[in-house]
Amino acid sequence: MSVRTRVAPSPTGDPHVGTAYVALFNHVFARSRGGQFILRIEDTDQQRSSSASETAITEALRWAGLDWDEGPDVGGEFGPYRQSERLALYRRHADELVASGGAFPCFCPRERLDELRRRQQANRETPRYDGHCRNLDPAESRDRVVSGETHVVRLDVPETGVCQFSDEIRGAIEIPWQQVDMQILVKSDGFPTYHLAAVVDDHLMGITHILRGEEWLSSMPKHRLIYDRFGWSLPSHYHLPLLRNADGSKVSKRRNPTGLNYYRRIGYLPEALRNYLALMGWSMPDEREIFSTEEMTAAFDSDRLTTGGPVFDLAKLDWLNGQYIRSMATDEFMRRVADWAINRENLAALAPLVQQRTERLVDLLPQVDYLLGDRATLDEDDFAPLRLDADDCLRVLDHIGRRLDAQDAWDRDALQAAIRSLADAMDIPTRDFLAPLFVAVAGRTVALPLFDSMAYLGRDMVRSRLASALTALGGVSKKKAKRLERDYADLQIDET
Repeated sequence: MSVRTRVAPSPTGDPHVGTAYVALFNHVFARSRGGQFILRIEDTDQQRSSSASETAITEALRWAGLDWDEGPDVGGEFGPYRQSERLALYRRHADELVASGGAFPCFCPRERLDELRRRQQANRETPRYDGHCRNLDPAESRDRVVSGETHVVRLDVPETGVCQFSDEIRGAIEIPWQQVDMQILVKSDGFPTYHLAAVVDDHLMGITHILRGEEWLSSMPKHRLIYDRFGWSLPSHYHLPLLRNADGSKVSKRRNPTGLNYYRRIGYLPEALRNYLALMGWSMPDEREIFSTEEMTAAFDSDRLTTGGPVFDLAKLDWLNGQYIRSMATDEFMRRVADWAINRENLAALAPLVQQRTERLVDLLPQVDYLLGDRATLDEDDFAPLRLDADDCLRVLDHIGRRLDAQDAWDRDALQAAIRSLADAMDIPTRDFLAPLFVAVAGRTVALPLFDSMAYLGRDMVRSRLASALTALGGVSKKKAKRLERDYADLQIDET
């Protein structure tokens, strides 16, 4: 049997470093066994999915050196590889589950479900569906579905007993069925949820081994049920440890740069990043820390996968990246620098910003230093000359970060409209409102046009600079974050 692994990102935002982490282990696992590595795009969330996000994901993974054998852009005999193009398959399998009693239509309105959840939480019970529509007469359910009544399809879960399964890293695991919700498999719009689509696709695409984050352990009982009810063999599962901050919390964009494009833009080498991500969940037999992906593949043994929560330490990544840079031949180093900063694509984006502001070529570098490199490290004194005090600067930058997190388009005009609407909602004069953002982005109050600069830097770099500016202003505690979140939610922002 040929080994087949996959990575299946959702195109609902920027490519995440966690996607590269999971992709690396699936890539190496397949290559070490002479198998195939597949890219599948899980785009059934129609409101949030976009082709731009899919393109960003594929480009970032290719930059990271994680090519795939089959996928939406290269094809393959098990396609299509976008879930939005496989809807008929999911519908057919959902109908089979309902017909066999493995799933049932649910007609419960949102109001009933909200009240059920509130009651369960008040009683300190695990929130889960109570099976109300499971007990309907099958003929009545069919008639209501045929009549067009709004409904979802839910998985029928046993009320007693335990689900037993094996994780290839952690061993045998048991989860009581009482802790497992009757998961929605098909939404009211006819689109499948992850749980149905992923299982159907993994089976039909012949996936033999699944390496994914440990956050999916709690979903194993649901997936096990679906496999069993179709009579399918369960692939081998390996749940990798999550990337964590130093305090043990899950790596998140508010604590660490999580966008894969940040690491590309800031000047990390893809081979160094792969090496570092490998260390997060595995170790070489000789325990050395510096090794290529090819060396990892040749020595790969799944028994060396770890369950410990790896700390994503940027200082360690910096050190490792430096080792790779210093080991290069000078010609190779020069080529990498050119590819990173002064390639034609980058210059094409910079030229319109600086050409009309330049009298001598030597004037270029002082204008673009914060765009090509990192901007200066900030402290509270950098914000002192501004009209807003430190607390207001922090509030402005926090709210800008929240606004940009919800921003889909990332071009000058879209950014300008989003930020100006926020300034209006906060009732702060635009000039005063933009001043702390200038400092956060450029490290100074006078620079190239702000929104052009933000568009050039990209979402990940801007997010990172906002985060470090907030730290310079004293940081945001959990208590303060909740207060700022409420403050932001109360704003009346014009979305037009």
